[in-house]
Amino acid sequence: MALVLAASALGAGLAMIAGIGPGIGQGYAAGKAAEAVGKRPKLQSAIVRTMLLGQAVAQTTGIYALIIALLLLFVNLFA
Repeated sequence: MALVLAASALGAGLAMIAGIGPGIGQGYAAGKAAEAVGKRPKLQSAIVRTMLLGQAVAQTTGIYALIIALLLLFVNLFA
């Protein structure tokens, strides 16, 4: 039983490593959007809208990883 709990905790930690990808991707997208707005200020509305949509899609991976980590930590398999 202790081995399963330890493996669940380790798996939860590894699952949260998946949060690195969305963070890097969203930062890159925000930087490129700022560049695009700097080059073409008249298109700010369309650029920001597209950036936010892309960031919402990218964030789903981090949310899935969080859900998996929480399930591994708090679901009691031995109840």
